[in-house]
Amino acid sequence: MDAVVAEGTAPETRRVVTTYYALAGLYTLAASVIWGVNTLFLLDAGLSFFEVFVANAAYSVGTVLFEIPTGVVADTLGRRASFLASAVVLAVVTFLYLALAEAGAGVVPFAAVSVLMGLGFTFYSGAVEAWLVDALTASGFRGALDTVFARGQQVTGGAMLVGTVGGGVLGQIDLAWPYVVRSLLLVVVFGLAFAAMHDIGFAPRRVAPGQLPAEMAATARRGVAFGWAQQPIRLLMIVAAVQTGFVMWAFYAWQPYLLELLGRDAVWVAGLVSAGIALSTIAGNQIVGVAARYCGRRTTLLLWALAFQAAAAILVGVASSFWLAVVGLLGIMGALGVMGPVRQAYIQQLIPSAERATVTSFDSMVGGVGGTGGQLGLGALGEARSVPAAFVAGGVATAATISLVAWVRQLGGSADRFTGTEAGAECGCAHGLPAVTTVEAQTVEDLEARTPAAA
Repeated sequence: MDAVVAEGTAPETRRVVTTYYALAGLYTLAASVIWGVNTLFLLDAGLSFFEVFVANAAYSVGTVLFEIPTGVVADTLGRRASFLASAVVLAVVTFLYLALAEAGAGVVPFAAVSVLMGLGFTFYSGAVEAWLVDALTASGFRGALDTVFARGQQVTGGAMLVGTVGGGVLGQIDLAWPYVVRSLLLVVVFGLAFAAMHDIGFAPRRVAPGQLPAEMAATARRGVAFGWAQQPIRLLMIVAAVQTGFVMWAFYAWQPYLLELLGRDAVWVAGLVSAGIALSTIAGNQIVGVAARYCGRRTTLLLWALAFQAAAAILVGVASSFWLAVVGLLGIMGALGVMGPVRQAYIQQLIPSAERATVTSFDSMVGGVGGTGGQLGLGALGEARSVPAAFVAGGVATAATISLVAWVRQLGGSADRFTGTEAGAECGCAHGLPAVTTVEAQTVEDLEARTPAAA
């Protein structure tokens, strides 16, 4: 962490980064306790394979419905208020999952509760990134935003490692225990955020209840203008929609599929594979920092990562053994670890502070659309044909998005480049890879000056 914040100008910078890592890590720990066993839990509750993905797709529907409203809440009432709401909603909804399983409820009640789970995560998605970037800017930070995001994902990857292994062990005892532990951890998350997270570099605006709908509509329009209206962001959102649809399906489809290949009904194995996914994501995050020292453009990393992910997905589909399928699965998630922080930093360079949370939430909403379609489509294909066939289809769809990132590369612009003296100094890839970028990119200021919505 010291290397990340060394270029900061005040202890406030260090406190902001430390708080970000602590909140993101603990939140992910709480969330990930159920990730390695969720599909097994739903199957045990009586849902069919396809019904599991209907319930999961309902979660994506929830993100589509609530991303913009919750992003606007973060841009008006404050990022802290949004984060606290997320912890409360997720804790309640997780207990509802347990109640539905105990009652033997069908797919419709599970889908309804999954929509509410989407609400909980949308309160989180745009708020935390916006809080971090604004707080760093206010504290005089001049370091590498990409590195902060990458190391933040390493922290969350480590938290996921602990959470998924622990969830697998707990699930071996009883599949309900991971859900109980998740709810309790979210109470701890709420307490930490209440004490340590304060809006810095952003002034919440108190809006009367009667004015809130109009305020949401106005802020949402500005957010869309600074997001979807920009061609590079729009193209990357489309890429993310396809990728999210496949990865969300794959993340839950592998659990019964790999256990079938292994020939054993061992829940703890699912926990270990989930831990491997966390480690591969951390490795992908680390690649960002290493490659950044030698090359200069973000899109180069995105292109290579997409190609690698597509090949890994097809490998899972054609694999005939458990271990080969695991290698492909880890490759999928490792590539995601490369793309995540690079894409985050690219988009954040093009968003002004006032609409930062809204645009980030809009981005997540588009991903939610892809997640809904991907899980329903690949879930149906997996049940009608086979899970391997669906993995191959996902790999082909991922490969098709490479042309969109190539289009972004042709557009150029300062958001595609890292700044820093080492960028491209020892380039081992075509035209360089990204190195360092600053929080206060000129791109945002130029955008505010030339975008009609800013007026």
